Order: sequence, then C-alpha cells, then structure tokens
Amino acid sequence: MKGSGAATSPAQEPTLALEKLELRLLLEAIHGSTGIDFRGYSPASLKRRVLARVKAEELPSISALQARALHAPECMQRLIAGITVHYTTLFRDPGFWVAFREKVVPILAGERSLRLWVAGCSSGEEVYSLAIVLAEAGLVERTRIYATDLSENLVEQARAGVFPLRLMKEYTANYLAAGGTRSFSDYYSADHEAAILSAALRRRIVFARHCLATEGSFNEFHAILCRNVTIYFAAALQARVHELLFASLAPAGILALGRAEAMRGLAHEDEFEPLDVRERIFQRKSAATA
Repeated sequence: MKGSGAATSPAQEPTLALEKLELRLLLEAIHGSTGIDFRGYSPASLKRRVLARVKAEELPSISALQARALHAPECMQRLIAGITVHYTTLFRDPGFWVAFREKVVPILAGERSLRLWVAGCSSGEEVYSLAIVLAEAGLVERTRIYATDLSENLVEQARAGVFPLRLMKEYTANYLAAGGTRSFSDYYSADHEAAILSAALRRRIVFARHCLATEGSFNEFHAILCRNVTIYFAAALQARVHELLFASLAPAGILALGRAEAMRGLAHEDEFEPLDVRERIFQRKSAATA
C-alpha cells in the first residue's frame, strides 16, 4: 500500500486505483452500518487515517479492515475514533484563549443563562479548557456546555475527564500562557499516573454523540467552538457544517473557528463581524443589523 502525494509511476496506478475503490466501499459500509457519514471528508487526510488503522489492526488491506469492522463492533469504534481524532491539548493555542477571555467573556457576561457548544470535542481537552475559563470569569454556574463528537469512544473518553499525569506540566504552561489566574493543579487530582479533572467542571457539561455531517441543530447557542474540525472536510461538507453552525447561533452569538479555517466565501459570511481576525472569532450580527 502506497500513499499519495508524490508522482505515481504506471506500475503504481492499479494499486492506487484499488485503494481508492476500497476506501469508497469502506465509507459506504461505515455509513450503512452506523449512520456515520465520512463521505464528505477530504480524501487525502481520510486515506492516511484509514491506512494507519490498517497498520494498527495488522491487516493486509482496506478491504480486510472493512470486513473486520463490520463483524467486530469494537474494531468499528476504533476505526471511527481513528478517522476523527486529531491533535489536541488543554489550552491549545493559548493566544486563542487570551482573545476569548478579553473579547468573548465580556459579551457572555451580559446573559442571564448561557448555552455553549463545543462541536467536535474529541477527547475533551477543548471543552475543559472552556469550562475553566468560564469558571475563572464567574460564569460557569450559569452555563450549560454541550460537548459533542461523532465517535462514541471519544465522547466517553471526554466524559471521564482523565488525562495522563505526565502531560500536566505542558498543560500548566499552556494554561498560564492562556491567561490563567489560579493554580492549575486546583482543577485536577492526581491518581497514580492519571490526572482527574474536577467534578465541579464536569457537572456543567453535557456530553453526547452528534454527527456534523448528517444531523441537524439541537439548540440555540450563545457561543459555538468548532475549531480545527472542518479543515478535514471537503468543500461541500464544509458548507453544510457552516450552515448548521449558523442556524444554531443566537443573534449576536459567537462562532470560533481554527486559525486554518476561514469564513470567507461561505454563504453567511456577510452576517458575521470579526471579533479577532487572527484567532478566527466571529460574532453573528443581530437581527436588527444583519
């Protein structure tokens, strides 16, 4: 199995064509079996992740992975998690959190009760970072945070709020760079090699499975964080997801994207004002000004 990227020789073309067919059939099988739709994902990124799962399962081909996943639910869950998981840390991109504290928190503070959505929460680092920021702003007790991902395994991992203790030094540095005002160790307890995040943070969070590719809006939110998620989607799916996020925002609601993600060219581009261009934080215009 050879990856794409470099120019291919005529001898490679049959193998690559077969892998393309196998990948398409695998995505159809996942969709038919679980309802989860990866068919709109960027093909290059998707293929890399699937081939990584082929190797991890010690299988000879994508077709063999499909057969195992269809007959072994635990393999299917590993495959789904392998396709969706991406690099994340507590207080990833500290500059974003500084901007969020300075420019978003004062807007949220004006609401009596708050609903926020972390879409594509992965293993939970983003949502717990958000909960800590809101706690330090005195807002967490009037906030309900919804954290969703399409992988049941990742949702369960995020719900547990357990992270390797060896990462706490890195996470503490991120927290301080992100404008943290307390001792980061106040937010977790150590148990052997694990750090368990505070139950006070976790009780304000609702964890659930939700597929951005196929499911609709389920509430109206004052802020949505969907950072470094749509970069893995092809253009049509990106447009579909942004339509969903727009429909889920309250008037004057906040939308936070990743630095590599753009608002330009999307259907509702003119209905947002930038709060921080570098950190990709936008505010939906209210009905009176849209």
